Amino acid sequence: MENKIINLGIFGFGVVGQGLYEVLNRTKGINARIKKICIKDPNKSRPIDSSYFTTDKNEILEDPTIDVVVELINDTEAAFEIVSTALRNGKAVVSASKRMIAENLPTLYQLQAENKVPFLYEASSCASIPIIRNLEEYYDNDLLNAVEGICNGSTNYILTKIFEENLSFATALQQAQDLGFAETDPTLDIEGYDPKFKIVILLLHAFGTFVKPEEVFNFGIHHLNDFDIQFAKQRNCTIKLIAQCRRQNGHVSAYVLPHLIKEHNLLFDVYNEYNGILLESAFTDKQFFVGKGAGGTATGSAVLSDISALLYNYRYEYKKIKQNNQPSFTNDVKLKIYLRYKTPNQVDLAEFFSISEKYESSEWRYVVGTINLQKLKEAGWLKNKDVNVLVLE
Repeated sequence: MENKIINLGIFGFGVVGQGLYEVLNRTKGINARIKKICIKDPNKSRPIDSSYFTTDKNEILEDPTIDVVVELINDTEAAFEIVSTALRNGKAVVSASKRMIAENLPTLYQLQAENKVPFLYEASSCASIPIIRNLEEYYDNDLLNAVEGICNGSTNYILTKIFEENLSFATALQQAQDLGFAETDPTLDIEGYDPKFKIVILLLHAFGTFVKPEEVFNFGIHHLNDFDIQFAKQRNCTIKLIAQCRRQNGHVSAYVLPHLIKEHNLLFDVYNEYNGILLESAFTDKQFFVGKGAGGTATGSAVLSDISALLYNYRYEYKKIKQNNQPSFTNDVKLKIYLRYKTPNQVDLAEFFSISEKYESSEWRYVVGTINLQKLKEAGWLKNKDVNVLVLE
């Protein structure tokens, strides 16, 4: 596509779609223009000329003059149909749909190979942080041990407001929604599903291992209460929702859980809607990336970066897959956790390998101990709203 103007067909014109429109119009030197935008509601008022819009997906998918399909919608099934059809039609695709990508990675990988067209999705993982490109290019031969960090701007904004401004969870959540960082239904964010989809994607580019989202345990900040917050503050810690994948002994594990973070940790000072990612490798020890993880222009800039890369015929090479030494996935790892509960019958302490600390009062109880990740994943007691878990460093 080098040295030509690319025609874009965009699906969706919400927060990210409008962010892309804004950054595209403010950026000089990118030979790309929007030809058509497919939306659901033709009667909704929008800030640009109505001639851009259509409700017929085939006006984009079947138009031979459109070079790149940009998929930015919330409907997972519809997004997969759009992306897979575009790839089969020989069009390059850029997407920000982390759930759709995570749930269909093997198929999407195959479609790229079969149709010899690029599919880029940097915006799906950490918004403005170019983490996939770094894993693909800079760490293609490095012995990575772990990828971990904050990759959900909504929950980090909420936790920042709770710890820095003493806001209640409900007030902080409402602020995040008002600013467009969190959806009207915040379940995917606060229960840890959104960062789980992202870590599934990063795990493939870091280690070459395909993992289904349902194999990865996620538990968010939806059970957090004042007792947990005080527990953290008394230990000079903050709480961050962390997604992690780590390789050990030929296996790789992954999870999303709230962590107690100490001041020496680089993630301690990642505030508001920012994301922070730590890479740990055999040769370079730790490297740290930080950038905005929510908001229209932050995500739109990542989409635009992918569009720009297509001008130079860039595509993911998935080098870790081709090296044929992918670690197998496991949940058989030990975690040191804080477990807070109300009454003894709410939890099964026999699941722990060991318990190093115990506390009881008339209102709350907690233990600190070591437990197997698979046992935690299977624990029915975590569904009880009076039970919460935090990982200790």
